Amino acid sequence: MRHSTLLFIIAAYVLLTGSRLALAAWQWRRVRKAGGLKPILLGGLRIDTNQIAVLVALPAVLSPWLGHLPWAAVATGIWLQVCWILLGFLEVATPAFIQEYDTRPNRLFVEYLKHPREVSGMLWRGYKLELVGALVSVVVLLAIGHALFGNPTPGARWAWWQMGLGSLGSLAAVILAIRGTLGHRPINPSTVAYSNDGMLNTLPLNSLYNVFYAIYSMKYEKSAAAVYGKMPGARMQEVVLSCAGLPDPPALDTHPSVHHQAPSRTRTRPANIVIILEESLGAQYSAALGGANLTPHLDALARESWAFTRAYATGTRSVRGLEAVTAGFLPTPAQAVLKLPAAQRGFFTLADVLGRHGYHSRFIYGGESHFDNMKAFFLGNGFDEIVDRPDFTNPAFVGTWGASDEDMFTQLDARLRTDGDRPSFTLAFSVSNHSPWEYPAGRIEVDGNPATVENTVRYADWALGQFFERARQAPYWNDTVFLVVADHDSRVFGDTLVPVRHFHIPAVILGGGIEARRDEGIISQIDLPPTLLSLAGVACTHPMLGRDLTRGNPDRAIMQYENHYGYLKGDDLLVLLPGKAPVQFRYAMPAGYAPADTDPVLAEEALAHALWPSWAYREERYCVPREAQPS
Repeated sequence: MRHSTLLFIIAAYVLLTGSRLALAAWQWRRVRKAGGLKPILLGGLRIDTNQIAVLVALPAVLSPWLGHLPWAAVATGIWLQVCWILLGFLEVATPAFIQEYDTRPNRLFVEYLKHPREVSGMLWRGYKLELVGALVSVVVLLAIGHALFGNPTPGARWAWWQMGLGSLGSLAAVILAIRGTLGHRPINPSTVAYSNDGMLNTLPLNSLYNVFYAIYSMKYEKSAAAVYGKMPGARMQEVVLSCAGLPDPPALDTHPSVHHQAPSRTRTRPANIVIILEESLGAQYSAALGGANLTPHLDALARESWAFTRAYATGTRSVRGLEAVTAGFLPTPAQAVLKLPAAQRGFFTLADVLGRHGYHSRFIYGGESHFDNMKAFFLGNGFDEIVDRPDFTNPAFVGTWGASDEDMFTQLDARLRTDGDRPSFTLAFSVSNHSPWEYPAGRIEVDGNPATVENTVRYADWALGQFFERARQAPYWNDTVFLVVADHDSRVFGDTLVPVRHFHIPAVILGGGIEARRDEGIISQIDLPPTLLSLAGVACTHPMLGRDLTRGNPDRAIMQYENHYGYLKGDDLLVLLPGKAPVQFRYAMPAGYAPADTDPVLAEEALAHALWPSWAYREERYCVPREAQPS
């Protein structure tokens, strides 16, 4: 049992590394262009260690106690042969899958298993040679597996104290290997992503790991129709397109929301776009928005900017805010698309469309960018560069979540200064305003206990103010449009179905040529990306449903709060509930809720907007197809 387990570990490393080298050799032109073998092999070693540890965890931990028993040795041999075939079969299937889909076996591979008759017919008709090769390879793998693990022999019986120590040591090793790191975030596919070539980011993975991760991720793909009810597809499209001010019938039947947006501002050179996403900075902390006086620098910026007094987040998690401001995607009861498997490539983002207009796109984050799968999603969908904690040289302060906000802004300023004439898009995400409330000493006047959200908000605001003092004097100022917006509020709670006051966030747009104005219309985070494109002078085609605010205000906001879906239009708040009839309220800021009769027109509008993003994700329609892209 012990011998077989050790032999399996060695054999699995050899199998997976050999397969990875063969795939890299096959795709060598792309591998060389992206930096060579090193990131593929090092990342692969980490992922393989994780996968092998998962497979051998049970026999490794139990072998000190049971390794001398014949039946345990036989059971271990059978299990290891099954694992060997799984590993080998998926590696054998990988080249054909890459040839067809330009990625390792993933979610689609799992979905094909639901249709064995159709898939087997397709394979036999179109892939006879590959199928025969795969069958031969599987037979060879079976023979190798049987030779290695098919005749296990019991080992010597250990003393009782050796059993305890051996089992405990094996358990510790297995846990560390599965976790893949001593840091506080376990390994995931984003950890080993290193290129904006999505296929290359799957090479450090092994195919069994990729399939298992896809199965794990699919549990988050909750359908809005299963939660809130159904609506005819044609009617859903009609309502959503009408509310977005888009033509119906659409220009592309297959991608109904794809449309051309002309900018409201013309520029001799497209402007840089910078989105500064502030962690957990709700309106409750801004005096200008009726909250506490904790953000004097942001409030001062608002007086000199296009300031939105009634901007609302789409959710309560950073990934929800990220999907809204970078992709303009509506919220759903499922996980944000950053973490969903079908959105890891070919999903629309600002970086995607701006890249087609000559922009260089980057993501700057003081923490570890593989957290919440940000790195893999961004690299797979248009971003050219990731700047995260390992890239911060000599940071002023590093806390639990990463380098401080002032360090992030130092990186932002430095990179904007070196961009030259090429326009750039930068997403800069702060980290300091997060428990356990850590920030460098000596920056702010502390009130009471330093480690509080109030003091951390003061620090985050101070760092923001310091950056804009430098930015106003920088050569990039007149050529840059800045958006400062929160990802969500902190402490989202309340005794209402959707606590609207805790979705209220600050949002200001400023930079060279942006006139100061106070905008009191209701807007959502999804309205900000199309507005930035318009202000930057970029004429483009995109699928976003948010409004270009330079041409009018939608007077509506959309909020996902757990399984409750809030649709605020004017003073009317329509709330969709799981498996129940919708309810409606008259909403008065900041927390007035008066029950009202349900307006069927508003209920239909809300339901259409709740269903549409689930449809767009499931059908892979949230992208700009090739025929709609500029030639």
